[in-house]
Amino acid sequence: MSNIAIVYYSQGGATAMIAHSVAQGVNDAGAHAQLISIEPHQLVDGQWRDDATLARLANADAIIFGAPAFQGGIAAPFKAFADATTRWRARSWRNKVAGGFSFSYRPGDEKRNTLDYFAALAGHHGMVWADTQMSDEPGPTASELREPGDFPVATAPGVDVDAAYALDPADVIAGKQYGRNVAALVARLAGEVLESPAVLARRALKEAERRL
Repeated sequence: MSNIAIVYYSQGGATAMIAHSVAQGVNDAGAHAQLISIEPHQLVDGQWRDDATLARLANADAIIFGAPAFQGGIAAPFKAFADATTRWRARSWRNKVAGGFSFSYRPGDEKRNTLDYFAALAGHHGMVWADTQMSDEPGPTASELREPGDFPVATAPGVDVDAAYALDPADVIAGKQYGRNVAALVARLAGEVLESPAVLARRALKEAERRL
């Protein structure tokens, strides 16, 4: 079973909600999701310090980054975390699958800037960036739920950055799909056979009927 870490910073709750929906999609696909929140207490004298968390990430098969977009760029706590990873055991993330999502109530380019930052961080570590448009399952894909290039960037109305009440329910649905897509990519690269939630549900139903 693949182990997929979702490391994120959330200030007002929206990014955390998307992170949990991505984790649900990962778990639904048959992989194991680890939710890792970047917290203020991990910052010491302006530097992020948590070797235990970095060790967990080093053991993951994939890492999905998440952060709200602040003032056209990456949120400072996530930036501190990213800076700390460059000092952690050289190339320990090499060839892992990477992905990312961002949230802001503004519909401008700042979310794309945040995703570009995630992609650059992944490239620095020699990771494989996940294609957000792929899907092996029937039904709506992330691209059908969002305009091309929007997902996994969440766009919602609101007055506070990362405010949970401003989150569009469609972003939660798209988050689950994205989690399933990343899990499918990790399984495919590992040569695993990953069954869709629909197949697993049919199997469970048949098993229940057999017991009757």
